[in-house]
Amino acid sequence: MGAVRITTADGQAVTVTSTTDTVPNWATRYLGSWWSAEPTTLIDGPTVSADLDEAELMALANVVEQGNADTVEYAGAALRVARDGQLVTAVQENRSLAYRWDEEWKLLRIVGTDETEIATAAARLARELLRAQLLDEDWAILHASAVTSADGDGATILTLGDKGAGKTTTALTLARAGRQLLANDRVFARVDEHGVVQVLPWPSAAAFGFGLLDALDLFETVRTRLASGEQMHPTQHQKVTDALLAGRREPLWKANGKELKPQLWPDQLTSWLSMPLATKGHAVGILYPQITACAAPRLTESSRGVQPGDFFDETTEDRYPDIFGLLPTPGDRTFLREHLDALSHQGLVMNHDPAANATILKEAVARLAG
Repeated sequence: MGAVRITTADGQAVTVTSTTDTVPNWATRYLGSWWSAEPTTLIDGPTVSADLDEAELMALANVVEQGNADTVEYAGAALRVARDGQLVTAVQENRSLAYRWDEEWKLLRIVGTDETEIATAAARLARELLRAQLLDEDWAILHASAVTSADGDGATILTLGDKGAGKTTTALTLARAGRQLLANDRVFARVDEHGVVQVLPWPSAAAFGFGLLDALDLFETVRTRLASGEQMHPTQHQKVTDALLAGRREPLWKANGKELKPQLWPDQLTSWLSMPLATKGHAVGILYPQITACAAPRLTESSRGVQPGDFFDETTEDRYPDIFGLLPTPGDRTFLREHLDALSHQGLVMNHDPAANATILKEAVARLAG
């Protein structure tokens, strides 16, 4: 049996075990670039155990069939859930996956018939167990991107804004200019005993739209790597892979209106795109960008401030609801929000010119640092 221990920079940990190497290897690659991932022989504390096991899959499916099951949408597919005291059993028949969460033993069991499916689920739910520990210790999740200083002192610039404001564009542009990428979409934040806003990354596959890759002049880099035989994230849609190989830059869309995006493993942000990753930091300023296609990039006054919608919790999760009851009740964010609003902040307008955006971002960061 292989096992890997995933640990955040703040010390929370979860162990991932399996009889197939794919599962711990996947967890290591998926989570280990932003959190640490070390092989272990000591299995204690919260654990995700994931294996190929058709017989156990059928047994757990029978438990759900015999129970008073609810049906929910989970990870893009129907999932049936049965609850019995501290045990939660669930099955996704079209994914050939079954789950059992034992609250007493802090053990999440995953079984299935496809290695990619069980490895994906194991990494995602290991992250959820760590998320639960962090939230229980007063961390909150922000819809934000973040970069730290290049010299490694952890000084972090957060970027907040509504959907489409340019959070990811800002982070990737600054990372390409030499800063360390801590988050491109979500970040954990907490005020420490000294009144400093500490931040930690939210590990995930990096999904960037075709337009953003093209605007940042990264499309050809990704296409060349893929054409040479290197592999992107396995859950990337085949239509995206085909478009990249063919050099087609037009966005692709799902039937529900969401964009199909190229997906990179976290380590490929560094190995492919030359963006070093940060494992922790402390916030020193906030950028509030706005992308306006035909406008000249410029600095602006911003009175936006941190808003309730800038926080992420289980009530805003539409793809992975907390079916196992892992997450604590969200705490009061007022204290964190006040400390964030007290940080230096800067508004700016960007367009689709990467060089011009880089210039105005450099000026904005200099103002925050000054």
